[in-house]
Amino acid sequence: MKEQNDVILYNRIKQKDQAALELLYDKYERILYSFVYRLTNQPDLAEEVVQEVFVKIWRGKGIYHEGKGKFSSWLFTIARNTAIDLIRKRKSDPIFSDEVFDYIEDEQAKPDEEVEWQEEKLRVQEAVSQLSEEQKQIINAVYFRGLTQQKIAEEHEIPLGTVKGRVRLALRKLKTYLNNDLERRADS
Repeated sequence: MKEQNDVILYNRIKQKDQAALELLYDKYERILYSFVYRLTNQPDLAEEVVQEVFVKIWRGKGIYHEGKGKFSSWLFTIARNTAIDLIRKRKSDPIFSDEVFDYIEDEQAKPDEEVEWQEEKLRVQEAVSQLSEEQKQIINAVYFRGLTQQKIAEEHEIPLGTVKGRVRLALRKLKTYLNNDLERRADS
């Protein structure tokens, strides 16, 4: 019966029932997070993978076939494969281009202030380079293009909660990276 309920929710999600997606997310979010965390030992990656799994389900990427196995097994397989894909992608992610950060440059800056700005710009670029491609896009959309989270959700056809989660996760990763960088610089 439990497995049947999952399949019913899945079928509702295929019809773009956001409430069904939220119910399925609430049911599996913690266990999927634990599973991915055990695989990767990276809390941020685990959180990102869980979000991506539900985005894939929402977008209809990958189809569950009842005769081929349990729904939960299919979900865990998507999580494992997504984790592998994201790890591979991170190894090849380029740093954001300079144009994204040009807005912080002050044309009237004094030479010593200009050096400080350039150093800060490099630190932020390095921090952003640690984000996944999806997180980079979200940060760019919110902070550089000025889009609302609702507008991003509509543009990318993903639930608003997913956008909020990606922004929160990306900002947490940036903060952690920049704080660690500041501590490293203070120690040296």
